Amino acid sequence: MNDIETTRAAATLAAARPHRSGRRLVRRVAATTVASAVLVVSGIAVAATPAGASTYDPAGDMNSMYNTTRYMGAADWWDAGATGAGVDVALIDTGVTPVPGLDGPDKIIYGPDLSLESQAPNLTRLDANGHGTFMAGLIAGHDSTLTAPYSSAPASAYRGVAPDARIVSVKVGDANGAVDVSQVIAAINWVVQHRHDDGLNIRVLNLSFGTNGVQHYLLDPLAFAAEQAWRKGIVVVAAGGNLGFQSEDDDAPALADPAFDPTLLAVGSSDSMGTASMADDRVASFSPWPSRLLTRGVDLLAPGAHLQGLRVPGSYIDQKNPGGAIDARYFRGSGTSESTALVSGAAALILQKYPDATPDQVKRLLMSTGYRVSGPPQAIGGGELRLDEALDTPLPRWTQHALPALGIGSLEGSRGENHLIDDGVVLRGDQDIFGHPYRPLAMALRMAAGNTWSGGIWNGNTWSGNTWSGNTWSGAVWSGDSWSGNTWSGNTWSGNTWSGNTWSGNTWSGNTWSGNTWSGNSWSTTVWAGDSWQGATWG
Repeated sequence: MNDIETTRAAATLAAARPHRSGRRLVRRVAATTVASAVLVVSGIAVAATPAGASTYDPAGDMNSMYNTTRYMGAADWWDAGATGAGVDVALIDTGVTPVPGLDGPDKIIYGPDLSLESQAPNLTRLDANGHGTFMAGLIAGHDSTLTAPYSSAPASAYRGVAPDARIVSVKVGDANGAVDVSQVIAAINWVVQHRHDDGLNIRVLNLSFGTNGVQHYLLDPLAFAAEQAWRKGIVVVAAGGNLGFQSEDDDAPALADPAFDPTLLAVGSSDSMGTASMADDRVASFSPWPSRLLTRGVDLLAPGAHLQGLRVPGSYIDQKNPGGAIDARYFRGSGTSESTALVSGAAALILQKYPDATPDQVKRLLMSTGYRVSGPPQAIGGGELRLDEALDTPLPRWTQHALPALGIGSLEGSRGENHLIDDGVVLRGDQDIFGHPYRPLAMALRMAAGNTWSGGIWNGNTWSGNTWSGNTWSGAVWSGDSWSGNTWSGNTWSGNTWSGNTWSGNTWSGNTWSGNTWSGNSWSTTVWAGDSWQGATWG
């Protein structure tokens, strides 16, 4: 069934998924007229919805965020006073562009830009790919027309699971998704170090990506870094991957790295099948489904098929997947990325109600209240996310007992098949994007002790300093632009090499992205632009 057929089928159903209070889903709500406008952000033109141009009806689409937040029970939490207010969700992704639907001066807090585009002023922190903005909207979208009580707001007002949570964006991926695992580890470290700085309250970390690394989680540096965030009180929600069913002959881990770490909250996807009844919900075809007994599978499912998300006009996925566009504002996406974002929003709701809850308790509450769709345990975990059930369930006393990751394995092993390529030269081995050697034991000891990058870990000249320079918030943007004078931003990449290939003068610094086009980006990657950003399809 295609998206148009799905929408039509949902619109004709006589019975709707019940809201917990007994209200029924409103099937037709007149669309709010939005004046034609263009939002210009740092040279990027973002088109708002032209008046009268859209015929999309969120009330008639079972996969709209209006319907999704209602049938999974988020609206019940809003009615109970939990909207995510006071909880910050860190989003390590491709950046966030403040399109309509992420309204408000404090909705997005911009952390460092650790991407290959950080040297291009017109791209710094912003999302030329489209993935990160889509995730931000699912987590904490908040239209300017979303009025309280949110559960009664018109379907035309876009909303995420936790509309009043804030997004702390740490950009690592460029326009085509290119990123190295060393950048991701650095971003996780930044989140841990600055989780309580200057009014921040980062309690959730969304990781809607993963590599196909095969070394054991006990050794894996990426899993170790994510686990350190968990042990510092941050609920780490990780995409399980989009590999679908895996046969017994497949020796690779069933889940993506770092979701394969049993401490973290690994998320798979359910499919509503476009109907109002949860009774026919299924494990999505792309959701990881290991056949081997005793193999770690997902901890939880959440809706992840054909979801309505915020569109970044002219972005990479926008240009490469024109069939995914719903209208001028919205895009449609499927994957465990999307499901992960919904669960991150759910965690924000729980942490507003229970501010002292541990990550273990949040994980247990979600897993113990899920809806048991059909399927093997590894494919469904605790079942499909049911926040209405979680609202009426006391916070459990629970502590996990998985063996802690050590992080002493290979950085190359964390990459799996995900390698940056520049002019045919591949970044391989235990070195970061600057060519500095990776020393796993030193890194593991310092991260476990709560310290930042310095000294012998990154060769002493990149991650110097233990605070983000400036150390104050200026509006919604961190005012410091460099790691105390290091080379991440403010300076050029010249002089740093890997595999004998210099980074000086490469074309990302001359990228342009104006209106509906972006050009000039020569960086590529073998996998990151595709499956490792866990959006299976756009459309």
